[in-house]
Amino acid sequence: MALNIDPFSFPEPSADSTSTGTQSIVLGGGCFWCTEAVYRQLEGVSNVVPGYAGDSEALANYDAVCSGRTQHAEVIKVTYDAGKLGLGKILKLFFSIAHDPTTKNRQGNDVGPQYRSVIFYRNDDQKRVAEAYIAQIDAAELFDAKVVTELAPLETFYEAEAYHHDYAARNPQQGYIRGVSDPKVKKLKGAYPELLRSGAPE
Repeated sequence: MALNIDPFSFPEPSADSTSTGTQSIVLGGGCFWCTEAVYRQLEGVSNVVPGYAGDSEALANYDAVCSGRTQHAEVIKVTYDAGKLGLGKILKLFFSIAHDPTTKNRQGNDVGPQYRSVIFYRNDDQKRVAEAYIAQIDAAELFDAKVVTELAPLETFYEAEAYHHDYAARNPQQGYIRGVSDPKVKKLKGAYPELLRSGAPE
């Protein structure tokens, strides 16, 4: 499991995006409540929006996606200032903190294609950086299994229902948040304190 691997063992990205200014990337790593909670902590991230990607607008709703019968993944759209936080670092956190990239269609007890590990890239530059970092961590043999993260071009991002936004911060006592989300945020704060923004939510 990725959560059991020391984040300090992950290499610094050998490649990074050449894009500047405000950028965004769409990431799927299990329940979007948890991935959103991680990325909301970071300096340079201006917005994190939970949503769905990978299938049609008609199926882009929580009930349909949770059925596991659509091709959508639960994702987050991370908007960031490339001058403060590079795409390579965002992906390093994705693999070392936010989820387990070696389990196909599964994160812990959450099972189904909606929980798959996936990067929806916006352009060839994002694809290049993602491919390079996956090759790095596979070469480093950090995991007992190969990385199975899917790389797919982003067609459309569909924003999730309002009650999913900032879910972890608004529901700190919820069992899933305490058991799954909070340990990831704690791990982030312990491993990468220099990346945290001041006043970051718990």
